[in-house]
Amino acid sequence: MTKRLFDLVFATLGLLLLWPLLLAIALWIKLDTPGPVFFRQERIGRFGVPFRIHKFRSMVADAPARGAAITVGADARITRAGHFLRRHKLDEMPQLIDVARGAMSFVGPRPEVARYVALYPNDLRAKVLSVRPGITDPASLAFRDESAVLARATDPEREYIEVLMPAKLRAAADYVEHATLIGDIRLIGRTLRALWPGSR
Repeated sequence: MTKRLFDLVFATLGLLLLWPLLLAIALWIKLDTPGPVFFRQERIGRFGVPFRIHKFRSMVADAPARGAAITVGADARITRAGHFLRRHKLDEMPQLIDVARGAMSFVGPRPEVARYVALYPNDLRAKVLSVRPGITDPASLAFRDESAVLARATDPEREYIEVLMPAKLRAAADYVEHATLIGDIRLIGRTLRALWPGSR
């Protein structure tokens, strides 16, 4: 089974099986705060082609106008429902739509906004953007506490650009060089275990 076929089959299956949970989360978001259910944002995908990523909205509707593009610590823009969704990564579930339509994969480098991609070194940019971006990847597991790390920084965005982003890029490039379908399945398993209550 090819990676794309794997993505299509299991993303479609996931959407079919999880639709009651997705509907319940959508209703919770609507009841919690005014605004849309989904957060859509332009990210840079395979070969540098922009696409709009889907997430459950976990912040107030006008969050982009209230602060930085990155989320730092206990960001005041995060809603009550959003805190729970983010902690359990449930806000990422709508990305099954992006996987099914071919803009993303289950496993691949996490997609960034254009302003950060513009800062990638040329050699790493070409490599990281040669594959579909993913819902999870080795860097996502290694930097699960990214928001807390940034909260401790004097200048969070500078810390992200100069320290975290280069480390994540190196991990992404290493993934691209050694990616296999079996390796992807193992990464999905590691991600699910990391999300299990009580795991660190």
